Amino acid sequence: MRIQSTNLYLSIILLSSFAMLRAQNASKTIQDTSPHRQMVSVEQNVQLEVLDWGGTGRPLMLLAGKGLTAHEFDQFAPTLTNMYHVYGMTRRGYGVSTVPPTTDANYTADRLADDVLAVLDHLKLVRPVILGHSIAGEELSSIGMRAPEKVAGLVYLDAGYAYAYYDAAVGDLTIDYDTLRRQLDRFTALVPMKDRKQILASISETLPRFEKDLAPYQTRFASAPDNAPAPPDTLANRVDVAIFRGEQKFGGLTCPVLAIYADPHSFGDRFKGQPDALKAAQEKDQAETSAQADAFSHGNPQAVVIRIPNADHFIFRSNEAEVRKALDQFVSTLPH
Repeated sequence: MRIQSTNLYLSIILLSSFAMLRAQNASKTIQDTSPHRQMVSVEQNVQLEVLDWGGTGRPLMLLAGKGLTAHEFDQFAPTLTNMYHVYGMTRRGYGVSTVPPTTDANYTADRLADDVLAVLDHLKLVRPVILGHSIAGEELSSIGMRAPEKVAGLVYLDAGYAYAYYDAAVGDLTIDYDTLRRQLDRFTALVPMKDRKQILASISETLPRFEKDLAPYQTRFASAPDNAPAPPDTLANRVDVAIFRGEQKFGGLTCPVLAIYADPHSFGDRFKGQPDALKAAQEKDQAETSAQADAFSHGNPQAVVIRIPNADHFIFRSNEAEVRKALDQFVSTLPH
């Protein structure tokens, strides 16, 4: 199945950068061959890979970022087993987990979070801590909004972005696009005039945010060559698009939360020999990341929010000691 043309511009914007990230990190992922893997059924014809690294103490479930599997934690997880019983799972669509059809319904944030809850039930884990990296923040927030009693706490590792906590003042291209798309669908439906007026008012509120979201891409695309290739129509990219389309708006939570941001992110050697370009990139990244971290902190006043300057997006690798210290301190405050 090809990506629908109505989503082509969105796929170009989002997939081009993510495909690069996937390629950059493919060589870092260790293919674990130890015998601690099982396949867990979460719904009919859908099985997910679940890893158990062992350990003693409070159960800790690890969720990887988009395009990656639980094996992303093959180095990090064993360092945690002295204090936690550590598990990991590979979400639907990736690795050896089942890849359901890439319909909107199969990859919403709530659907992915329901998979996590099903795995917790299967493993009979009582109030675990769930730690999520990157896009896994949406699964954390979905669980925190709908089933906070199921967890002792949630840990966001550079994962507290708009897909995990939406703030209209900050905005987000993907979520605002989806909001606008749904509003336009409703506006063109057969609804009473009263409803149509309300929908039109909502569209008028969303459009300025969406235009603001598009501005940086308009600048970036202005200098891009016209012959730049489109993202390939692969199953992996179709899953990525389905997950992007499945992002939802989440507000503040009531359960205990730890959120660690790379603020600003490390750019590695990307601007080697270009100090002015590096400074500009860092300032822009810090402004954007700080705005989201501030919004997350304001919306979750009970959260412990930590910012680590010049950390990698894979913050559990670049700043493992700091992440581990913050995790242990956070967990020590949680009731048993």
